[in-house]
Amino acid sequence: MNKMMNRIQILLLSFLIVALGSCAQESKPTDKSLTDYVGLWEGRETHPGSLNMDITIEVQGEEAIFMLANRNEILSQAFQLEESFRLSLDEGLSFRGRTNADQSVIEGFVGLKKDLYPTKLYKEGNSYKGKCNLSALQYLRKDHFLLQMKAVTEEEYSAYPMLGTFWASDFQMEGEAISFQDFKTGLGFKGKLKADEILLDIHIGSHVLTTVSYKPAEPSTTTAIPPSDDRWKISPTQLNLKKMEAAIYDQTLEGTEGVIVAQNGEIVYEQYFGGFAADIPHDIRSAGKSIGSAIIGLGVGRGIIEDVDQLLYPYIPPKYQYTSDSLKSQITLKGLLTMRSGIQVYEDTYQESDDWLKTALEAPLGHAPQTRTMYKSADPFLTGVYLNERIDMPMEFFIVDNLLAPLGITNYIMNTDDQGIPYFGGGIHLTPRDILAFGQLYLDKGRWKGQQVISEPWVKESMAQHTNLENVADKNGYGYFWWHHAYTVNGQEISSVEARGAGGQYIFILVELNAVVVITSGNYRNGKTRQPEQVLEDYILGELLK
Repeated sequence: MNKMMNRIQILLLSFLIVALGSCAQESKPTDKSLTDYVGLWEGRETHPGSLNMDITIEVQGEEAIFMLANRNEILSQAFQLEESFRLSLDEGLSFRGRTNADQSVIEGFVGLKKDLYPTKLYKEGNSYKGKCNLSALQYLRKDHFLLQMKAVTEEEYSAYPMLGTFWASDFQMEGEAISFQDFKTGLGFKGKLKADEILLDIHIGSHVLTTVSYKPAEPSTTTAIPPSDDRWKISPTQLNLKKMEAAIYDQTLEGTEGVIVAQNGEIVYEQYFGGFAADIPHDIRSAGKSIGSAIIGLGVGRGIIEDVDQLLYPYIPPKYQYTSDSLKSQITLKGLLTMRSGIQVYEDTYQESDDWLKTALEAPLGHAPQTRTMYKSADPFLTGVYLNERIDMPMEFFIVDNLLAPLGITNYIMNTDDQGIPYFGGGIHLTPRDILAFGQLYLDKGRWKGQQVISEPWVKESMAQHTNLENVADKNGYGYFWWHHAYTVNGQEISSVEARGAGGQYIFILVELNAVVVITSGNYRNGKTRQPEQVLEDYILGELLK
């Protein structure tokens, strides 16, 4: 019995990686130690390409038919084609789209619960046709699927997908058969356990998309060649970061997945580790808060928002106005941007509720608005709600038109709140070069390739230090969702303005050195979430100063 129970624990850990899940399990005596499962696993589809699905919208007079298929039809649904539309297709599956001016293209998003995957459908006769590629996810690679399990302590283990850490639900096992659902995307998983192989079906609702066979894989120490990208020049003089690379390969710098550095507008270093690649969107977690700040800046720059002294509650939906009182009514947009709303609620509380906004607004105040600075995700969440009430188009398209498209960003995954509104608390998935482009935009005072994307005054104001965070160890200076920190190299102090995300997702903007550094990591549960600061100070800054 103990032997069987431990086998279940081992297999649950391995499967949760594939399902974008993570969990920690304690080891028990068995014929195989849990340490045998630490490392990379690799899977391949029995029918390659099944996750790169075809989308067709067939126009039939005033009615249209939405169809999703790979080698088989997955689903179809009739609807009224309008300039802007949303479809609920299956449990957790949706589509939102808009037609362009001459009706030659439908730009849209496939929604898997709280994740939005961008797509474009081009008109061919009476139909619009395009693709939805779920292999954009790091754990569902287009050539092979990678998963990883790590030892946290001698007795505790955690499983991680390549994108970051998520979780699964409704795990069931009977004999060799198991099934569970990814909590975040709604993808379902059903599998069979074998001695040296795991067979797993991936499905949406009752529709099977593909079957994958997983076997252990050796960790990779090779680097994939970055894809062609005419947005960036590669400097002929590259940084020598061999000491850093050695520390990554021997696990001294555990969990480092990618390092990319630009100086004077050119890439001077780019390397990926542990099977990661340049063209895969990475979950940047709370570093996405800084992107939320940029989107608010776009609203200000376009006259949608008068200024940051505007009050929050006039633009809270009517059904939630009852939560206002004499103090909450004083919360300003600037108070939110600087983490000074006073609302005493944290992400794990409102995100586990049935109504995120209700839970956040009903929470008590820990202090009067605009008086103390406490880092939390509720404040950026509320800035997104605020802007959504002020624009006359779906938020996801506002972000595309005003930020992503001008930066040439097309390969991404956008996260939403429980109402399907893009979530400013963090979590957008971007490729490392796209993260670098966002950092370069701020280093260059809001300009990208000669175009003023964000106003220079907003960049200056949002990167300035307005306050100090009171509930973090270093009491960092803080701007509008931008961190301040300083590093010392050879007796010289270098100031940095930073976007930071859980697990070690960092954008360092080094104005004095005219440089941007991006580091992505997978250190979610081992206490090394701030390791990129060490990487920057001990290995990179010295080389940039030469």
